[in-house]
Amino acid sequence: MSKLRIGIVGHGKMGHIRRETAAKIENLELAVLCDVNQDNALDGVPFETDWHKVFDHNIDLVFVCTTNDLIPEVAVAALNRGIHTFCEKPPGRTIDDVLRIRAAESRSGGAKLKFGFNHRYHQAVMDANALVEKGRLGRVLWMRGIYGKAGGPGYDRNWRNDPRRSGGGILIDQGIHILDLLLLFCGEFEEVKSFVGRNFWQVPVEDNAFAMLRNSAGQVAMVHSSATQWRHTFRLEIYMEQGYLVIEGILSSTGTYGQETLKVARCVLDDDGYPLPNPQETETYYSEDRSWELELAEFLDCVRNDKPVRVGSSADALAVMKLVHQIYDQDGPWKKRAQLVEGARIEK
Repeated sequence: MSKLRIGIVGHGKMGHIRRETAAKIENLELAVLCDVNQDNALDGVPFETDWHKVFDHNIDLVFVCTTNDLIPEVAVAALNRGIHTFCEKPPGRTIDDVLRIRAAESRSGGAKLKFGFNHRYHQAVMDANALVEKGRLGRVLWMRGIYGKAGGPGYDRNWRNDPRRSGGGILIDQGIHILDLLLLFCGEFEEVKSFVGRNFWQVPVEDNAFAMLRNSAGQVAMVHSSATQWRHTFRLEIYMEQGYLVIEGILSSTGTYGQETLKVARCVLDDDGYPLPNPQETETYYSEDRSWELELAEFLDCVRNDKPVRVGSSADALAVMKLVHQIYDQDGPWKKRAQLVEGARIEK
């Protein structure tokens, strides 16, 4: 098997994770790193500060780990050269950003494109999805998701809260993962009701977003994305006809979201067939996060064997970005955000 030469544009936190993950896989050669900060260089690896020069290193595959405003620029440039492209989430700042990337993908001559929604590769999520797909507890009736954090040191000065660079606040940054999982379990939603606001942090974007979603099958999902959840929280509840699943905690690099668990409960019926309260739960604990490796392994399989990207495709990216924008736009004052971001892009 021939080696694939890879480049990484953006060697910050996510760039480090992608590099360390790639180092565990055979037949990958790190050809070049790129970052605006020279301190992120690595001994013995060619380094650039201008992302355009990354393509001079004869790479086969690029990881785009930049700020959100640069993602479409780098991705389009890579795809135009026929280079396989792996982008971090979110897939830009606007729906137009995603459409630009998809257009480049369609004319790339077969280059693969994947977006990094690694939560789908967490074992608790995969196990829950397997149970839902098998129909063991009937069909999904409704879902509820919470993803929140306490902001953290320097939160109000982080680039993620600059709408011209990020496209939004906590929803597009972190809540997008919960939305992606809701799409996984329920498909696309037609109706959206939302409250988006800035409740605590002195930033120009939202620090909380609440939304209710409903699809054509009548399935309802509730989601809360928060930067004022003082205890870091990840919780996804899936209620079905004959029981429920609860994913709580998520294994992360910080370890602050607690133990990753999956609770499974089946309804217990009385003599007349009515559900009794408090059914017994079985709980599975997970101690190893292999999501990064599984995500990359699937992408490499697509690249080497010319398979379509199954998870994190550009269609997935478009669906979740549309949902993000629906949530923003359903709360009137936050419609101004789209104008601000679009203006910033046009001014470049």
